[in-house]
Amino acid sequence: MDKDDVGISNVISTIFFVSGLCTLLQTTIGCRLPIVQGATFTFLTPTIAIMSLPEWCCPFTDKNNCSLSEAEIPTVGSDEHRAMWQERIAEIQGAILVSALFQVVIGFSGLMGFILRFIGPLAIVPTITLIGLSLFGAAAAQAANMWWIAVLTMFLIALFSQYLRDVSIPFPVYRRGSGCGVYFVPIFRLFPVLLGMCLAWLICYILTVSGALTSDPEGWGYQARTDSRIAVLNSAPWFRFPYPGQWGTPTVSVAGVFGMLAGVLASMVESVGDYYACARLSGAPPPPDHAVNRGIGMEGIGCILAGAWGSGNGTTSYSENIGAIGITKVGSRRVVQVGGLIMIILGCLGKFGALFVTIPSPVIGGMFMVTFGMVAAVGLSTLQFVDLNSSRNLFILGFSIFFGLSLPNWMGNNPGAIKTGSIIADQILTVLCSTSMFVGGFFGFLLDNTVPGTAEERGILRWRKLLITTHAASHATFAEDTTYDLPLVQRFLNRWSWPTYLPFCPSFKGFAECCGCGNKLTPPEHVQSRENVGYVKDAEESSNYVITTSL
Repeated sequence: MDKDDVGISNVISTIFFVSGLCTLLQTTIGCRLPIVQGATFTFLTPTIAIMSLPEWCCPFTDKNNCSLSEAEIPTVGSDEHRAMWQERIAEIQGAILVSALFQVVIGFSGLMGFILRFIGPLAIVPTITLIGLSLFGAAAAQAANMWWIAVLTMFLIALFSQYLRDVSIPFPVYRRGSGCGVYFVPIFRLFPVLLGMCLAWLICYILTVSGALTSDPEGWGYQARTDSRIAVLNSAPWFRFPYPGQWGTPTVSVAGVFGMLAGVLASMVESVGDYYACARLSGAPPPPDHAVNRGIGMEGIGCILAGAWGSGNGTTSYSENIGAIGITKVGSRRVVQVGGLIMIILGCLGKFGALFVTIPSPVIGGMFMVTFGMVAAVGLSTLQFVDLNSSRNLFILGFSIFFGLSLPNWMGNNPGAIKTGSIIADQILTVLCSTSMFVGGFFGFLLDNTVPGTAEERGILRWRKLLITTHAASHATFAEDTTYDLPLVQRFLNRWSWPTYLPFCPSFKGFAECCGCGNKLTPPEHVQSRENVGYVKDAEESSNYVITTSL
């Protein structure tokens, strides 16, 4: 698809549009926290695995294994070429759309708490870490177009995000009553990636106009030129409204759905931590069960919308914007809702999406190196709860990560190696075994729950203690808070008793009684009274946990 610049710009615009729509739904009906929704890394690895099936072999990138002859390969930009990638993105749409139903059921049924009982740090670490590690090939391919520009981009992002993060830039302001003044903005901490990419982009422009970069399309460094894709700005329309089914009717295969479930599960675990971090930084009470359940369910609906619209990805909560709340001290729900409206408007401007297509490939490669590396590091940070002096834990960790890289690599080099006699079974096993995050997460989960080990050794005690204290604090200190009540309809729901049995309603009482708060908590160590819960201290400890275990 990367040969069709206008097609890429349309997909980028669709991502903006769907992200804005899902942000409005999440902040209004979902968890109701000021949290931005956007495309997620967790769906990339399953997508690559699905597209590695023989029937989706790309004649442009894998000519040796594709059955099409040179004469049969469609001309770039032709109707046949566009139909080819639209057929493939329709397959991804269907996989995301159907697998997201699992997330909807898990969220609105309240089963997320039950699932988290069996998912410990040793299952989460390989799952999240392998998302970043498995994408090194994509990052290297982009950066290899001009390594010097990629290294420059990495240097600038590191400079702004690490060395200059505490430097604030003064801006003149005028306030009614107090007159003119100076306002210091921590701009490097707010926009390190954006600033790094823009500055590298500017340097590429200078090198382009000065003639320092080759003008030969086959020469090394041509992809660093800012005019290599400039034609897309003229070809893209000024206004284009994304609509469901714009690439055709989504197609559904069992293999695609099973493969995408790995991304859905990782996205859910990531989002639970984001809710608690967002609540703390925005000054809101810790989200109660019904808000978490509703948030997860609404993210599932967001993925369904992304699949229907054809963004080529799902949606999830963005930790980067949560961090911005802590810096700007702006935790208003309405501010994020306005941001969602802006994203919808920008998604309808074709030229805006086309502008992103003109970013030089080495700049994107350098950005990938940093962001994918951070994803891997965030996964490893969950090891703070685990006893790393235990040979049991080291075995599980090392085996799940190493095998999670080895098996997908072997599957990529041996397509069609799995032959069970059933085409559907072959496709399912091929996709699952080609998805590194599934392989690593599955064996981490299996070994952690079967190899003998104490709860303290596995990190389960510290893991659940932080969740329980935050949960108890939300019921003890903010029992009468209305932050997470549904808009407009809450007063009507309070008149009936049946909403108390719905896990996504604010009047939900829980599945079992515990300490009088109406919620079932494990382990049984949770016996403290409502009066003895220390909210401030527990919330701070909990925020340290959720920030390090979210993306």
